[in-house]
Amino acid sequence: MLLPKIVAAACMAAALAACAKSADQIAASYVSPIPYEVYSCAKIAAEAQRVTARAGEIAGVQNQKASADAGVVAIGLIVFWPALFLVHGNDEQTGELARLKGELEALEQASIQKNCGIQFQRPVPPGWDPWTQASR
Repeated sequence: MLLPKIVAAACMAAALAACAKSADQIAASYVSPIPYEVYSCAKIAAEAQRVTARAGEIAGVQNQKASADAGVVAIGLIVFWPALFLVHGNDEQTGELARLKGELEALEQASIQKNCGIQFQRPVPPGWDPWTQASR
């Protein structure tokens, strides 16, 4: 009687661990700013726009996978546990998004070193209240 419960608990834990992360949960990978030191401010701005556009595309795909995985896990836990084998987990999009976030950080560092004055926007954290400028 105890063995099926242990197996079920192990399957659930594995399924939850394999779920794709949402885009905002993926940390930036380190990318050296050295290659960007030779870029002009205009080229830094153009590259930042290109990287931002690609990161937006990948973030959309990543968020779709995270939502789909969450749905499969919910169905698997409640209705049909073999559905847990359909969880996609993290894959090449996760790595690419982490790299792109790192590239943006490196471009920002190069921009700061060259005094380009380029404004790099950060995502607004959940719970941020712009009227009081404080987190809830």
